[in-house]
Amino acid sequence: MGSSPTSAPHIQHHVAGDHHDEHDHHDQHWLFKYVFSQDHKWIAKQFLISGIVWAFIGATLSTLFRIQLGWPDAQLTWLEPLLGRWVEGGKLNPEFYLALVTMHGTIMVFFVLTAGLSGTFSNFLIPLQIGARDMASGFMNMLSFWFFFLAGIIMFVSLFLETGPASAGWTIYPPLSALPQAIPGSGAGQTLWLVSMALFIVSQLLGGVNYITTIINLRTAGMSMAKLPLTIWSFFLTAILGLLSFPVLFSAALLLIFDRSFGTSFFLSDIYIGGEALNHVGGSPILFQHLFWFLGHPEVYIVIMPAMGIVSEVMATNARKPIFGYRAMIGSLIGISLLSFVVWAHHMFVTGMNPFLGSVFMFLTLIIAVPSAVKTFNWLATLWRGNIRFTAAMLFAIGFVSLFVSGGLTGIILGNAALDIQMHNTYFVVAHFHLVMGSSAFFGMFAGVYHWFPKMFGRMMDEKLGYVHFWLTILAAYLVFLPMHYVGIAGFPRRYYAYTAYETFNQFGDLNTFISIAAIMAFFAQFIFLFNFIYSIFRGRRATENPWNSNTLEWTTPVEPGHGNWPGAIPAVYRWPYDYSKPGAEQDFIPQHIPYSQTVSSNLPYEKEME
Repeated sequence: MGSSPTSAPHIQHHVAGDHHDEHDHHDQHWLFKYVFSQDHKWIAKQFLISGIVWAFIGATLSTLFRIQLGWPDAQLTWLEPLLGRWVEGGKLNPEFYLALVTMHGTIMVFFVLTAGLSGTFSNFLIPLQIGARDMASGFMNMLSFWFFFLAGIIMFVSLFLETGPASAGWTIYPPLSALPQAIPGSGAGQTLWLVSMALFIVSQLLGGVNYITTIINLRTAGMSMAKLPLTIWSFFLTAILGLLSFPVLFSAALLLIFDRSFGTSFFLSDIYIGGEALNHVGGSPILFQHLFWFLGHPEVYIVIMPAMGIVSEVMATNARKPIFGYRAMIGSLIGISLLSFVVWAHHMFVTGMNPFLGSVFMFLTLIIAVPSAVKTFNWLATLWRGNIRFTAAMLFAIGFVSLFVSGGLTGIILGNAALDIQMHNTYFVVAHFHLVMGSSAFFGMFAGVYHWFPKMFGRMMDEKLGYVHFWLTILAAYLVFLPMHYVGIAGFPRRYYAYTAYETFNQFGDLNTFISIAAIMAFFAQFIFLFNFIYSIFRGRRATENPWNSNTLEWTTPVEPGHGNWPGAIPAVYRWPYDYSKPGAEQDFIPQHIPYSQTVSSNLPYEKEME
């Protein structure tokens, strides 16, 4: 491929990693090849399949509580074989409803949208797109998955406890989470929740250290930071966010365990149960909220930034245009990352904080809309007058932008302290974060799966089934969450398991039923994806080496790369990853590893100096 270009710093080829060749991998025992694999691609598949399993568990729980909310007076005796004593006399137990909401939120935010999304695509794409044989530490990478898997097993076991799983909400606010005697779900279920989350955080920290180290140290020759795909920038900054914020949640969980088991009072004070005072003095539940949301708000971007990177890559590839404002996109990602650490208390406007402090957090919250708007405008400009190919991945990428904008606009409303105080405990907040974080992140994940499935499994997913999956899912998402904004503005409170006792809310009964029907439709639409995914792994049309005519390095590997990714030397990089539809070029794409000397007819004036 020749020497590295003079325009890029010379980065040593990591030949030391060449011993991870395909032959060695084939000689491995199946246990170390498929179960305790240290190949980043296989670990990515483990994260993906685990995330899909957890997504269906989380969606099942949400379907159960939407049935309760949509038909609060119906007899649910048909659920008794599934839920046992949690359905008594055909009615869902109110405490179990809280457990369903708690576990749904925990599973979706952490086990699916954090581990499933970032764990899959960071693992799969970082070495392939920067030109590395594998992660910096294959062993740490393997440990990262198995800590996550163990955390998942413990969380799953908690669903079957006699007293029920954790019931304090996915934010586990004290005192419900700090007093084992508060409600049944505050007992063993809450303990297992805390143990599971501690293991989950260890998994995320192991993964984050690995991602950062790999990106900094193992880039191929010519791959400067200014030539990284936006996917890698998003994974890099996501890992930094996780590395700085997850330890704070770990400390909060540890102090909570102390309060629960050792009689301390970090988060408890002046608690009475049955008229009797407990021996807890001096603690503050507000302190826990500060610790939780210091992780909780960066967590929003830990979830959404990998999806942003995926969407940027998919959109540029399928619009056949360079991404608009590459440096502005990187700057906006960095801006989001920095600001995400100083806005956490906008979740706490209702805690009685000093109004001046509230105004500071309100100001910072509204500022964070600026880099998000930059990204949105750049995505739209990338689409503008592009030669768009409406693949399934492209549809989900465009759907991501739609949902991100829709949900983000309501975030500006909730960022205003005076409005948030009125709507904080209503369905308006539920609708907002499900659109901007939940649904849009899922759309980013689907875009990534459809786009990189050929590189993961060597086969193509069925595009027509992908179209059906997309249209049913985006229709259902809007039919669920747009009405929720309306009932939220009307004061419809969240976390109530039935509204029939309140005459004020009876007028929304039909709308609540409509939302539940749409939610059930969204749930069953995902079985189309599941069938397409599983069927395509074994029977899908065989993929070519570069089915999307993309520029990034992963498409220079064999159709199904072995352990080590490239059978020969790793390609050097000469150009940025978005040379699409370049005037004068023979094709509408020029991969990163093609030297400028081979594209004389399309070189710009400054590029001619790099030949």
